[in-house]
Amino acid sequence: MKKKHQNIFFVFGIAVLAVMIWQLDFHQVYEGLRHAGYWFAAVIALWALLYVLNTLTWYMIIAAGGKKRPDFWMLYKTSVSGFALNYATPGGLMGGEPYRIMALSPIIGTERASSSVILFVMTHIFSHFWFWLLSIVAYVLFYTLTPLTAGITAAATAFCLLGLWFFTVGYRKGIAMRAAKWASHIPFVGRYATTFITRHHDQLAVIDGQIAALHSQNRRTLVAAVLSELLCRIASAAEIYFILLVINCDVSYTSCVIILAFTSLFANLLFFLPMQVGGREGGFLMSASALGMSIGSGAFLALIVRLRELVWTGIGLILIKVKK
Repeated sequence: MKKKHQNIFFVFGIAVLAVMIWQLDFHQVYEGLRHAGYWFAAVIALWALLYVLNTLTWYMIIAAGGKKRPDFWMLYKTSVSGFALNYATPGGLMGGEPYRIMALSPIIGTERASSSVILFVMTHIFSHFWFWLLSIVAYVLFYTLTPLTAGITAAATAFCLLGLWFFTVGYRKGIAMRAAKWASHIPFVGRYATTFITRHHDQLAVIDGQIAALHSQNRRTLVAAVLSELLCRIASAAEIYFILLVINCDVSYTSCVIILAFTSLFANLLFFLPMQVGGREGGFLMSASALGMSIGSGAFLALIVRLRELVWTGIGLILIKVKK
């Protein structure tokens, strides 16, 4: 990647991160960290391991596309920086994915880098739909449904099934050309998308062919990649479990998975907010209350998770400037 582009990503991310930190209530942050103690360090360390799983998913996808592949830890660095840029970018996927493609292109080529990043994003989102669906099943099995929660559960189930169908079709037929054609119908964007399709039609066709090849020729790799991401989602509920231990909240790991699922679903519906500000906090408060916890528990949980996100966003942005 050219140093000029690297600096643009770095400066943009640092500027947004500074705004996020400036908006914090520093007294509340101090009290939260003092209360959390060494458990906050455990949460930070947990995510170092979770990012290994994310990187493993991406590495498997790249390895299935050809013999030339990057060093795993270079990919880990790029993955963490990509997530950091996505956290800081309104709309998500507008900073991290271009950065990943530009960082990987000199090693494996632009088209293969693009298809691997698209496939990773598809797998990441696809695993989320499976995670949400499995969490709905867990909620139905272990908690009593009211008319309100039954309606919400039914709507969420339909949403998850629709998402799984959409990405299954995308794996089978490719999604790059379809996404570009959909963009061509969006007001103000359509003209640029049409021009892009005309200029890059062959490259888009190659990328879609590589995406479809993973589904048709490397089914085991695809399944392994989805399971790796799904395992990462389930393991990340340990963060909630650790935090609730701090305040002596008696909660099962299944409840932590359900809290995470509801919060991530609610926050992703507000994808246009940088770091999903407000959406994630509201998700934690509502899910904790629905499972019989106090509002204070939900607020403390939201605060520690937000601080962890800020720490790892800072780490990811610093890694942009680290060569090895």
